[in-house]
Amino acid sequence: MKKILSVLVIMVLSFTMLMAANSLKAYTTLEEPLAKALFEQFEKETSIHVEWVRLTTGEAVARLEAERDKPQASIWVGGVGTGHIDAKNKGLTTTFNSYVAQTVPDKYKDPEKYWIGLYIGPIAFATNTNRAKELGITPPKSWADLLKPEYKGRIRVANPATSGTAYNMVTNIIRINGDDEAKAFDYLKKLNVNIDQYTKSGSAPGKSCAIGEIPVAIGYAHDLIKLKVEGAPIEITFPSEGSGFETASMSLIKNGPDAVNAKKLYNWILGSKSMEIIASWYVIPVSSNAPKDKLHFDINSITTVNQNDKWDAENKERLIDLWNKEIGTK
Repeated sequence: MKKILSVLVIMVLSFTMLMAANSLKAYTTLEEPLAKALFEQFEKETSIHVEWVRLTTGEAVARLEAERDKPQASIWVGGVGTGHIDAKNKGLTTTFNSYVAQTVPDKYKDPEKYWIGLYIGPIAFATNTNRAKELGITPPKSWADLLKPEYKGRIRVANPATSGTAYNMVTNIIRINGDDEAKAFDYLKKLNVNIDQYTKSGSAPGKSCAIGEIPVAIGYAHDLIKLKVEGAPIEITFPSEGSGFETASMSLIKNGPDAVNAKKLYNWILGSKSMEIIASWYVIPVSSNAPKDKLHFDINSITTVNQNDKWDAENKERLIDLWNKEIGTK
């Protein structure tokens, strides 16, 4: 009997070790269906299971800070580039000289190899056409339009303290005001009058707009385009003064418990099959491995701001403190 028990214990331990060797834990800021598609395809091709948790950009950085002494995950996939720069500056991520990184232009990756860009996506506005007709309003076509009295209580956007999308909006407003922070926050305080609610997630306002819960939403174009393609009665417009944009990125977590498998996932995500899946999400992949015939809009067809992700990351804590002091939540 003792011999049988010993054999069973050995079998259980062997199985546990095998599972550990063929799995990894990841944090992701990608939308859940995209994350699911990517990680399931990776497992299908490699037999490595990905246990993943979705977090906003702000939540991801906060989680990495909280787990600094004992990291629970090994890779962070997705999330606004400023968040990855912030994580690098705080010593939460590590370098990786991936052989696939050469497929990504230098302007979309860290020169010290801490993070790498996956795709870009500009800020846009969504207007529910049914609600607009009912209320007698027209879709906004500029940041200035959003201050008009007819939009009072009819615009929804995320909170910059939790959402990389919304923080991108804050720096967007700074850029179009000639980097004058006082003018930018004066605008944001005026915009606050027309905001009905600040959500935790950057994609939440668009979803609310799609079902008519709110007439106007601010978000990333790819999230809004997906809703429209799926049948939502929304019109998408881009601010004439200029759109900020995210460079959704990826980093390895410093001292992560599954470094070997995390590097395999990192390389795979930069490959052609992964880029094909990412391109189907209405974004613009930056890798040369991405299919060029599956892009849903041309970034050159809209006005973008002269973005400075490094400055945005270095000043995030200060600007969020200013936001909380001057505007706060609703």
